[in-house]
Amino acid sequence: MNTATAKKVPIEAGFFTIPESEKQSPQLLGSKCTQCGEVFFPRRPVCAKCLHRETADVLLSATGTIYSYTYVHFALFGGKRESKGYGVGQIDLPEGPRVQSILMGGPKDFKIGMTVTMELETLKQNKDGDDVVIFRFRPTA
Repeated sequence: MNTATAKKVPIEAGFFTIPESEKQSPQLLGSKCTQCGEVFFPRRPVCAKCLHRETADVLLSATGTIYSYTYVHFALFGGKRESKGYGVGQIDLPEGPRVQSILMGGPKDFKIGMTVTMELETLKQNKDGDDVVIFRFRPTA
């Protein structure tokens, strides 16, 4: 199947949105405690802060700030074979959660405190010819 027209499917449902058009950005799916207001990623049915048993689904920002990161000098397991390494970072989102994510770029492309933007990347194609996508963050241009 042509990847330009292939359907995008998440590697695991419930973690992020897949935009319906190129003008939209993907967003992470989180939850917010209806009692204390704490926001979480990934979504959760019980608040980890106050243990309240009611949360509401929320869309989280597609941009954040690198809190910390490292670079792994080995190919990502199950990833693209031409990859020689990948970054892993902890990203602070404006809503409060700190998200761990793979980073797009080389070992010298990242700095603590830099703004990064979430994107989707095709990891592989499934048996139906759909693009299986993951979320990653890249330095904001």
